Formats: sequence, structure tokens, C-alpha cells
Amino acid sequence: MNRRELEKIKQKALEEHIPIIMDETLEVMEKYLTQIRPEKILEIGTAVGYSAMCFTKFLSENGRIDTIERDGERIQEAKENIKKVGLEDKICIYEGDAVEILPSLNEKYDAVFIDAAKGKYPFFLKQALRMIKSHGIIFADNILYKGYVLSDYNKHKQRTAVRNLREYIKEVSENPILETEILEVGDGLAISKRK
Repeated sequence: MNRRELEKIKQKALEEHIPIIMDETLEVMEKYLTQIRPEKILEIGTAVGYSAMCFTKFLSENGRIDTIERDGERIQEAKENIKKVGLEDKICIYEGDAVEILPSLNEKYDAVFIDAAKGKYPFFLKQALRMIKSHGIIFADNILYKGYVLSDYNKHKQRTAVRNLREYIKEVSENPILETEILEVGDGLAISKRK
């Protein structure tokens, strides 16, 4: 992997305010991913491909990442970025809406990273649970959503997202097959291990 290119991609995304995984979130995930050496990771929300490229270093030898993105411009940029870094054989982009694509996937994954439309997190979770291997891990980024999820936030604009993120937290905390921790790292990270 071309590290210099990856660094350039990161800087460009930050300058253009494209949401990418925060360093501290990545550090936390690194601990878990290094332990499980995933063969297959599913990522919901590719953006410009930065997080998927970062995750490739934790894959087992023939591992790969499936990632889903619906924004045409981002897909184009992600493809170019993945090529620049030399990871085309490790990352496969599914183009389209995750709500339509996920039900059609019948793979088993060691790790799932949810980082797409906040209002759809409960749906993404249902799909992730269907495909996660036992002892696999589901990560959900931005789970505290600028702190709104923990406050009595009620502004109309974000209400659905906040309600659904709260529902996600309730779901992963109460699900008997999951062991979940919610960390106040980055914009909040939920880590759910499947027992």
C-alpha cells in the first residue's frame, strides 16, 4: 500500500470537509481488528474510500473488503483513490443504496463497519446481525452524533437521526447475543461483539 498517497487522500478529504474516519476512532478499531485478523469486512458508507483503505492492513492474507456507497461522485473518487494506493484487489465497491444492496448480500463477515445515513442505523444493524460470523464485531461510527444522542436534543432537522441512533444503542445494548460498549471516541463509537 502506498502510504504517501493515502496521507494525501486523507488531507484532501479533510480540506474538502468530506467526513472520514477520525484518527482516534481508527486507533480503537485497530486493537480489535488486529486481534481478529478479518478475512472479510463489510463497510456501509464508502465516501472516498479512506477507511476501507486503512482497514486493509488488518486483513488476513487473502482478505477483502466489500464497501457500499450510493453517491456517484464519491464512488468515482473512491475508485481513483483505491487505484492510486494500489488496493483494487482488496476492495470491492457496491454502487447504490445500502438499503437495497444489503438484503441481496449473503456473505459472512468477520467485521462490519457502519458509517452511512444515521437514520438507517437500525436497519443496517439488522442486516449486519444476519451476516456477522460468531465472534465477529460490528462497529458503528458517529453513534453519539455531536453529543445530541445523549442530550435531550429535539431540533426538528436531526430528530429522526437522533431517534434512530438511540434505538440502535438500545438494540445493541439489550441484544443477548451481543456484548456492546459505547465509547466517547471521535463522534462516538459503538463496538458490538457477537458472542
